[in-house]
Amino acid sequence: MKKYLAELFGTFWLVFGGCGSAIFAAGFPELGIGFMGVAFAFGLTVLTMAYAVGHISGGHFNPAVSLGLWAGGKFSSKELIPYIASQLLGAILAASFLFLIISNKEGFESIGGFAANGYGALSPGEYNLTAAFIAEFVLTMFFLLIILGSTSERAPKGFAPIAIGLGLTLIHLISIPITNTSVNPARSMSQALFVGGEYLTQSWLFWVAPIAGAVGAGFIYKILFGKE
Repeated sequence: MKKYLAELFGTFWLVFGGCGSAIFAAGFPELGIGFMGVAFAFGLTVLTMAYAVGHISGGHFNPAVSLGLWAGGKFSSKELIPYIASQLLGAILAASFLFLIISNKEGFESIGGFAANGYGALSPGEYNLTAAFIAEFVLTMFFLLIILGSTSERAPKGFAPIAIGLGLTLIHLISIPITNTSVNPARSMSQALFVGGEYLTQSWLFWVAPIAGAVGAGFIYKILFGKE
């Protein structure tokens, strides 16, 4: 249970910190943190929780990461469902708290986009489905290569969370205008459940593309590193 709780809390912090920064701080008049601030917020959530609880669960906080590590031979198949369930629960709990905060603002009328992911008219830069799929696939693949490589036995010890956190920051700097950046099905699902509508119907892409990219990275890792 300690592992599953660690995944729950880690994913909670990722969604609460990353999506919370986008919802509350990104566009605040004159003092807003903008895209760059949100990108760093997501990176910092992973970096901080990787150090805090990564030694308990491995610090996945993302169904695509769990599946990519499994494909790379670094994670047991029997743990996949409990990990993914813990990650989804953590993400949905975080979205619930974000909703409670925003809905108690004076003059509240709507949660708006709620930092949800989308393509087409729901993309910040109005990128279509094809562009969104390619971006999510490629970026998740490289995210998993960063994770797998930095946690390898051959890599310098103790620095993996820094590489992973900065990697996620870079991913957001690239792709917030394209899809609002997912590379994490739990993060996408939690926000889409609260916004509903077309965000929810588009959520399939933010499962399929990240998982495909992550699994692809797992197989590439086996070729690059072989048995460790």
